[in-house]
Amino acid sequence: MATKKQFNSFEEMLSGSDVPVLVDFYADWCGPCQMMTPILEQVNAQLQGQIRIVKIDTEKYQQLATQYRIEALPTLLLFKQGQPVDRIEGVLQAPQLVQRLRSLI
Repeated sequence: MATKKQFNSFEEMLSGSDVPVLVDFYADWCGPCQMMTPILEQVNAQLQGQIRIVKIDTEKYQQLATQYRIEALPTLLLFKQGQPVDRIEGVLQAPQLVQRLRSLI
């Protein structure tokens, strides 16, 4: 059974991940954000072991949302080796999202 790494900060988690990290910036009140949850579950199942998906509540972590210039919800940022390499704003269906991510990971 694999053990989960413990990280002290968001940045440490991004740079310390051995796979690309897809960060879902969302808010509980955001309808399209709620639509992304099952889509991200499908993506996670299809790309298991190739990517890590992390959800960040912009209401709780406003500083991160500001730092990464999150202006629309949902926004997905893909990080490789701690650096952002792709940004997706709005809802994207699972097949299109998987295809886009596979081309980048």
